[in-house]
Parts: sequence; C-alpha cells; structure tokens
Amino acid sequence: MAEETKEPVGFSDLGLSETVLQALKAKGFEVPSPIQEKSIPILLEGKYDVIGQAQTGTGKTAAFGLPIIDVIEKEGKHVKAIILTPTRELAIQVSDELNSLKGKKRLNILPIYGGQPIDRQIMSLRKGIDIVVGTPGRVQDHIQRKTLKIDQLDFFVLDEADEMLNMGFLEDIEAILKVTNTDKRMLFFSATMPKPILKLAQSYMREGHQEIAVKAELTTRLTDQ
Repeated sequence: MAEETKEPVGFSDLGLSETVLQALKAKGFEVPSPIQEKSIPILLEGKYDVIGQAQTGTGKTAAFGLPIIDVIEKEGKHVKAIILTPTRELAIQVSDELNSLKGKKRLNILPIYGGQPIDRQIMSLRKGIDIVVGTPGRVQDHIQRKTLKIDQLDFFVLDEADEMLNMGFLEDIEAILKVTNTDKRMLFFSATMPKPILKLAQSYMREGHQEIAVKAELTTRLTDQ
C-alpha cells in the first residue's frame, strides 16, 4: 500500500487575513517554513506566550511578524508592539521586512538604534508609531527621555535572544520589561535558548506558554534575509 503523501500547507491555511495573504502573494510567497507553520496559528489564536527556536535563515521574522501585523489595530496614540534586536543592522532588516509584509494595512513601523540622530527618532515617535523595532540601549534612552512609552503593549518580542545574551544585554532587557504592562504577550525567538534566557522567560511569561522548536532547514520559502 502506497504511503499517503501529506498535502503541503500554504499561508492561506494558517488563518491569516486576506490583507496579509495579498501582501505575501505580491512577494511571491505561498508556502510557510516550518517555524512559520507552527508559530503563526498559535499566535493568531491569542492565548499563549511563545518561545520559538529555529536557526537563522528559517523565517523567524515572518513567524512572529505576520501575526503581529494581523492582530494589532492602528491606534496612533500608543506603541502596540516592540521588537528588541541585538544590532542596528537587524533592527533595520526586521523593520524593512515588516513593512514589506503589512501590505495595505496602515501601520507605522519605526526602527530605533544608536548611530542615528535621536532627534529624528523623537519626531517620528511623536507622530504616532504602532510597532517599534529597536536595540536595547537606544530603547532605554527613549524610555528615560519619556519619548517612548511601552505600557500599553499587545506584544513584546525578543529577537535573536541568544545573541542578546552574548552581547551582555540581559540587564537592559529586564529593565525594559519592568516598564511594560503585565497583560502583553511575550514572544522569544532565537537559534538557541540558553538557560539565562529560559529563566527570563519563566520569570516574565504567563503560565502555559508554548515552546516551539524546529530543526534547521536547508531551504525555506520565506526566510530571514
């Protein structure tokens, strides 16, 4: 008896809105990578915090970015999602990726990082930003200046968490977390999950968080760039 072949899962099977599906179609993407296939339905369901483990280049940005784009509603007055990245290069890359994935949904996404004039970032923040992608040092700078408030978040994302640890950002992350609202959803994504990061997750995530891990894939359809 021939073994039954599993039908490939498409983005349209994951529960994403038509707006996001159209954006994906425009980029030429139809089939999610394993981390996207596993993460997106859980994040759209809205019940759990998530720890996602997958190698760099497997599409982690879209795995958390697509549900965030789909779920948050533009408000204008409050930042609804913050994504912490270890480097300014990654902050720019993640911001660009999210902008390409939002399609026609009207969301303002801003990367904030050191090395760029802070006055320009302050002007952008005053206009109303929905999603901030930033490095820990510059995010803390804005918090201390009271130019960035993150006490009404829907999502707090730690991207490349293991690199954050390697670069000595753990205390900065905890300081940032302490000024956020407790009812936000927390998403940690990383290639590896060292014990200090898992301890941080256990300290701040709600009970019953979901852990998702996938093996390294040689190729994916929608990957980190």
